[in-house]
Amino acid sequence: MSGTYPTSPVFQEVDFRSVHYNVTSETQSGRTQVRNLGGQRWEFSAKYSVLLRSDFQPVHAFILKQRGMLETFQIALPQISKQTGSASGTILVNGAHSVGDTTIAVDGMTGTFKAGDVIKFAHSKVYMITDDVTASAGAATVSIQPPLVAALADNEAVTYDDVEFTVRLNNDVQEYALMSASRVTFEVDFIEAV
Repeated sequence: MSGTYPTSPVFQEVDFRSVHYNVTSETQSGRTQVRNLGGQRWEFSAKYSVLLRSDFQPVHAFILKQRGMLETFQIALPQISKQTGSASGTILVNGAHSVGDTTIAVDGMTGTFKAGDVIKFAHSKVYMITDDVTASAGAATVSIQPPLVAALADNEAVTYDDVEFTVRLNNDVQEYALMSASRVTFEVDFIEAV
């Protein structure tokens, strides 16, 4: 892993996607069958507004250090990584949870998780909360997608604000447009490294 993506300048726009792995077949009568192969990852494209070359250079240098898709790094997306709920406290997993679980018991929580917020446990995968949940007596059961890709231990920490994604660049070629007056336009694609 080679560091954390620069937080400045900030992205003007982020296109955020969830990619599932399914196989689809359709019969001649029109019946469709879909089978899930398991697995999911987040992908996103980020676009900057027009930048001065001097503001862009640290971003470009970081991109070059990644050597295309080779390296992984951390990135917090300005609006997606921030919670919209009011959850606070040192939130911990309550009990052990197995690979494939989609409901996670937690304790040490006050406030609310909102559907659409992201959380992370002690591994690199990021999960999305699928239902609003309010803590009661410090405990809550959180519904997530995708299903867990790694088992969780009792009292494992839950990251629920400023969640960092572990990603790599989506391709080996990165280019930018240099306009007059040393102005730069740049868009970059990321895929979650699971």
